[in-house]
Amino acid sequence: MGSLALSRVETSDQPAPSIADEVARIARQKLAPLAPAIDEGTVYPAELLRDLGRVGAWGSHVPLEGPADLRCAIQSIAALGEVCGATAFMAWCQNTLVWYAANSCNLKLAARFGDGFSSGRVLGGTGLSNPMKTFFGIEKFKLKGRKVEGGYIVKGALPWVSNLGPDHFFGTIFEREDEPGGPVMFLADCSDPAITLAPCKPFLAMDGTGTYGVQFRDAFVPDELILAEQAGPFVKKIRAGFILLQAGMALGLMKDCINIMDEVDGSLGHVNRYLPQQPTQFRELYAEFEKEGMALASDPYNADDSYWRRVVALRLRLGDASVAVAHAAMLHCGARGYLKSHRAQRRLREAYFVAIVTPATKQLRKMLAEF
Repeated sequence: MGSLALSRVETSDQPAPSIADEVARIARQKLAPLAPAIDEGTVYPAELLRDLGRVGAWGSHVPLEGPADLRCAIQSIAALGEVCGATAFMAWCQNTLVWYAANSCNLKLAARFGDGFSSGRVLGGTGLSNPMKTFFGIEKFKLKGRKVEGGYIVKGALPWVSNLGPDHFFGTIFEREDEPGGPVMFLADCSDPAITLAPCKPFLAMDGTGTYGVQFRDAFVPDELILAEQAGPFVKKIRAGFILLQAGMALGLMKDCINIMDEVDGSLGHVNRYLPQQPTQFRELYAEFEKEGMALASDPYNADDSYWRRVVALRLRLGDASVAVAHAAMLHCGARGYLKSHRAQRRLREAYFVAIVTPATKQLRKMLAEF
């Protein structure tokens, strides 16, 4: 799904590794030792995220002359998710930020940030949880903006935005309060003194993901940071990519939970065979999801209603399956999985996040019901 441009000699029988292969190598060698600390919230892996950017993890889905292909990005997120769900989530955040900039009609913004985001030199995330809920009638916009010379003044607060730090950026949306024109999507600069990052209360999992509450105190957003003056049509363009990239989180988690069940088969298989859910069933489900996800990911600009419904339905099934396979892995492990030192309990906590991160299971069901 796209080869990595590395300064190495290729031989006819030794092809260059794919981006996903390089991501998997980093996940095994560098991420695995950090996963417990990331889960506990004592480490935010900024340098590892930059290392991933250097091997191309954040740039494979950048549209080239029109078409876009999300398959390699999803495979890379899945490779991370097989080791650490929190890092897979941060990878989704970074890839989504790249997706916003790559699809913006603001050429100055794209030129200024495109390479920085896609190479990992500049890290950041996405603040579209509230706007995505707003577009589907669940919440109201939490940010308000008014036009001034050279940009907008924005105020309000977002309760949770992830993959952030003092030098990071993220994409979000404010509602115009001064005149008609609809909501506006923009890049927020975390180094702006009028934008404050507030620590969140501890989560069940994912505490090492750089998640903060973000306050805008009459922050000036220059025109150079506007992703789309008309956020509605822009979101419609990028929404399939926004959701499909999350498939990598679920696929990686599912694969490791299947591995966990296989690992205990030798010692516990004689009794685990009485459990109703077996790894064979989940392997079949995984293959089905992977096939459907790759087909949808190859055409993220498809504007057909039937395509959009397939995207939403797949995301719903992935969330449900993530919880089911992690639950099964815990039961297969028995008491050993209940130890804090065993990754089965971490995978179960991470699985619930897949089911509740925007768009959550209940939002997806609402969307399908109202389709």
